[in-house]
Amino acid sequence: MTATTAMTLSIPDIEAIERATVAAVSPDLSEEIDGWLLPFAEGTVKRAKSAVPLHRSAVEPATLDRIEDRCLSRQAAPLLRLADAACFEGLRAELERRRYRPETPTCVQVGSAQRMRQVAAPDAALADIDSAPDDAWAALFLGEGFDPVDGAHRVRTLSRAKGTLYASVREGGRTVAAGAIAFSHGWASVHGMRTDQAQRGRGLAGRVLAGMAQAALARGFERVFLQVDATNPPALALYRRAGFETQWKYSYWQR
Repeated sequence: MTATTAMTLSIPDIEAIERATVAAVSPDLSEEIDGWLLPFAEGTVKRAKSAVPLHRSAVEPATLDRIEDRCLSRQAAPLLRLADAACFEGLRAELERRRYRPETPTCVQVGSAQRMRQVAAPDAALADIDSAPDDAWAALFLGEGFDPVDGAHRVRTLSRAKGTLYASVREGGRTVAAGAIAFSHGWASVHGMRTDQAQRGRGLAGRVLAGMAQAALARGFERVFLQVDATNPPALALYRRAGFETQWKYSYWQR
């Protein structure tokens, strides 16, 4: 089954996913210009500070001018999160002309909470779900194998999002696997998946996903999306087992 046959997204679905993505990373401020959402935030989390189009349509250079001007007025370097859709071919050419370059190719994947719930082994205990992150949840983002500065920024953005729930697999007084699930614009969304470097290969991430899926179903959310680095085979394999399919890819464009 291909990504295009797994689920057909409507135009409102795409806009809802883009808005929900920004809501989940809780920028300091967000604005809209010409059908684009412009979040502004400090730190390393690019989703919290990259302009993103809400619609799949051609973009005029004047719109790019306004986005650049607005970013510069807030002393922020212009950063765009742009899908690989054919309608943006002209914009990509204009960005290259302005010396922007794409980086960090990322897959936007969609699945169902019912299927995601089944990814854990039948006899496995599900992750604990909390309404606020505790110190052990945050500590996992700062542990060995992770960039501590980026981890601190991700903890900050995910911790302050409204309505987000936090999943933890705990062993021996430590959190060894974690994630977060947000609820916005009719979608549940998975964020911040982390597993202790020394504990990988034990199915802990599946327990995190299954626990969050159960929480989503309890709140009446069946549709789930996530975003995953296109160059991360282990994560892609995990999400494939959980029933997720890529709907589109995007890159971040910056000078």
